[in-house]
Amino acid sequence: MPPRKSIDAQKVVQTAVALADANGFEAVTLASVAEALGIRIPSLYNHVAGLPGLRYEMRLWGLRLLAEHIRRAAVGKSGDEGVGSVASAYRAFAHAHPGIYAVTLRAPDPDEHDLIAVGQEIIDVLFAILRPYGFDDEDMLHAIRAFRSVLHGFVDLETSGAFKMALDLDESFRRLVEGFIGGLHARQQAAAVTR
Repeated sequence: MPPRKSIDAQKVVQTAVALADANGFEAVTLASVAEALGIRIPSLYNHVAGLPGLRYEMRLWGLRLLAEHIRRAAVGKSGDEGVGSVASAYRAFAHAHPGIYAVTLRAPDPDEHDLIAVGQEIIDVLFAILRPYGFDDEDMLHAIRAFRSVLHGFVDLETSGAFKMALDLDESFRRLVEGFIGGLHARQQAAAVTR
C-alpha cells in the first residue's frame, strides 16, 4: 500500500494558487486541485469548504502576500521614496501572481472580516507613506484611490500584452510613478495656498 499523502489546508491553497497563476483564477476547480495533489475530490473537503471556501482562501492568501510585499517595501520609507518603493512592489506582485492579483482588487463584502482586516493593513501602510504630503484623511483616501488606479492601469495593460512597442517598460513605469508623485506635490502646494 502506498504511503498516505501529507496534505493540509496550506498545501491545498498553495496548489490552487499555482494553478490560478498558470491558468487563471476561474480555471481553478476542485477537480483540478485534487488532480494536482494526486487525491480524490472528497478529500479536499477536509481542508476547504468546497469551491467557494477555496476561492475565499485563495483571495485571502493573495491579499496577505500583497500586504506583506507593500509593508516590506515601505519599511523606513515615506513620501516620494515610499511611493516609488511601494509602486515597484505592487507591480512585482502582479507579475509574480497574475492569477491571484486580479482577485485582490475586489472590495470585500461586509462579512469577509479577514479580507477587510488585511485590506485595512494595506491602507494603513499607504497612509503612512503618504503622511509627509500633509493631506487630511479625505484627501489621503482620494490619493490612495488614485495611486491604486494608476498602478492597476499600468499593470493591467502590461500583463494583458497591450504594450508591444520596442520601448522600455520599466522606464515607462518609472515615469508614470514620477508623474503621480508630481501630482501629489502639486496637490500639496495647492492645499498650502488655501490654508
